[in-house]
Amino acid sequence: MHAHHDVATSLIWEFIALSQCPCFHCRDVAPRHDVTFALAHFSNVVKISPKFPIDKACLLSCGISTGIGTAWKVADIEEGTVGLAVAEAARLRGASKIIGVDLIQEKMEIGKKFGVTHFINPMTCGEKKFSEMIKEITDGGADYCFERIGLASLMEDAFNSSRVNWGKTVILGLEMHRTPLAINTSLLLRGRTVIGCLFGGLKPKSGIPFLAQKYRHKELNLDGFKNQEVGFGDINKALDSLLEGKSLRCIMRMD
Repeated sequence: MHAHHDVATSLIWEFIALSQCPCFHCRDVAPRHDVTFALAHFSNVVKISPKFPIDKACLLSCGISTGIGTAWKVADIEEGTVGLAVAEAARLRGASKIIGVDLIQEKMEIGKKFGVTHFINPMTCGEKKFSEMIKEITDGGADYCFERIGLASLMEDAFNSSRVNWGKTVILGLEMHRTPLAINTSLLLRGRTVIGCLFGGLKPKSGIPFLAQKYRHKELNLDGFKNQEVGFGDINKALDSLLEGKSLRCIMRMD
């Protein structure tokens, strides 16, 4: 395997040297403003319909696809049961109650566009835990809970918000502090489950073209995720908007 890899690498760089064209690897070499060619392994390339708008193709990478895939494939939300991408997927599946939890109050109006029916800001809950409020809204707990931030404490809160006997908690976020998840095992014995996933359980080769088709058929609200588009020179402004909670998805043009 190593010998084959070395030969392949040698052939690639020999081609680059002979062509005398500026060519840079897309992952192992830092981005350059003067790139005219980029190398990508065939396993990282996905073919989609040429009718799909190319300026929106980047929206189908990790983030939106992860949220939608998590709700559809991992949780397998059913009609009538309870990140914005998860809400959008739940809406498409016909969920009757979709509860968004966020510290940024402005996200409430944005969430409504993606099907969020109830919004909870933990900062305004007072002494009550938001998991208790979710149980009140759902009359016992949500059928499906999703944690996308990457905090063990929130993963536990999501689990405690799920319904006894069949509630499913799906973890999307990578724990940023590598803190172990502590769960009361007696609650697991009563039927609740916890599962994690990467990229929403989707297989990129088939999942991304599928979502692209959903968008073309006007079934997937992909446009609603993009609320900012900037040139590379405004990268700092884009990061500021992200930190301030004003950016959902920002498309950056490398020009």
